Amino acid sequence: MKAALIYPGQGAQHVGMCRGFYDGYEIVRELFSEAGRATGLDISELCFTENDRLDLTEYTQPCMVCAELAMTEVVKAELKKRGIEPAVSAGLSLGEYAAVSEAGALSFADAVRLVYERGKLMAGAVPKGVGAMAAVINPDITVLKEVLDATEGAWIANYNSPAQIVITGYKEAVELAVSRLTEKGVKRCVMLNVSGPFHSPLLKEAGEKLGEVLEDVSLGKLSHPYYANIDAARVEDESLIKERLINQVSGSVHWQQIVEAMLDEGVDLFIEVGPGKTLSGFVQKILRAEAKDKGRDISGIKLINIETPEDISKIDGVLEEK
Repeated sequence: MKAALIYPGQGAQHVGMCRGFYDGYEIVRELFSEAGRATGLDISELCFTENDRLDLTEYTQPCMVCAELAMTEVVKAELKKRGIEPAVSAGLSLGEYAAVSEAGALSFADAVRLVYERGKLMAGAVPKGVGAMAAVINPDITVLKEVLDATEGAWIANYNSPAQIVITGYKEAVELAVSRLTEKGVKRCVMLNVSGPFHSPLLKEAGEKLGEVLEDVSLGKLSHPYYANIDAARVEDESLIKERLINQVSGSVHWQQIVEAMLDEGVDLFIEVGPGKTLSGFVQKILRAEAKDKGRDISGIKLINIETPEDISKIDGVLEEK
């Protein structure tokens, strides 16, 4: 099987995420401690005790990446026992850092430290209340682009799946775009509970400042390719990583295109590692669209999500089906 490890982004976090892995595996506890030393935060307290900080961008980001990479240590060991090595990886937005680290280009400590700085830069980029984001459900992409072309200050943030595209920008512009889309027959748009207009040109300066932080980070050699958010490119050259991470802050996330590229490459096992099933839902919708619109045979493609140690048994279920 050709396996891809995929990682969710901000919004999937919840108190208690990774707790089962933390309680059951020494390597996970060690990585949480290492993340604390790298950031100066009590990551286990943020992840496991009821608090108001986990949903704040600057805290969400290191906690999510720590949890995802800690889970990955266990998941990869279990995959290896079964003769499976990840062929590629990818992550949505914040999850891209977990993908780059899993592939060997970023150390664990550098990954959590970087996203802590990234979170602070993103949180402070635009005054609260100035920006907004909205999910457009089942959009006609041509109509959506026409509306955005006519709405100054609103842009596409995420191509999540054929059934969901997220728009971003100035609050008034996003609300106007939603109104115009509704007038043109889009049945459902949902304003998102976010702290800023992520993946918009309004965060360009934050990306540039992140670039200054990245200057001091040494990249390791990729053990396998990963797919970048900004252009859905299959990245095999470490020298291309930093520019993509910088541009990702203010550019669109091409998740649908990443999954389509992985399918073209022959990936037939998608393993979502982290809290929730957000990416699994997106992948399922992309697979259905590929089968319907392109006639792709998706019968042999498997998809599992792992967020608890018990979920590891899903790997055996997939192998038995094969």
